Amino acid sequence: MPIYEYSCPDCKLKFELLRPLSQANEAAFCPQCHGKVNRILSSFNCFRAASEDVSTAIGGSSPCSTCSAISCNTCGLG
Repeated sequence: MPIYEYSCPDCKLKFELLRPLSQANEAAFCPQCHGKVNRILSSFNCFRAASEDVSTAIGGSSPCSTCSAISCNTCGLG
């Protein structure tokens, strides 16, 4: 089952839902305020081992594009 990301226009909550493909186009509701939410475009990263200690992103995307760390030293990729 795919994971879909949603954003609530009312309370601004962003969250994920694991839903079957058969429910992909059905309405979803915010777990916080119960308002109808919008599905948002998700990004993902895929890595390959460049060497024993280094991972590189496949497809030219940055592994830090969705990072929420305060410092690049946190994950070791920056």
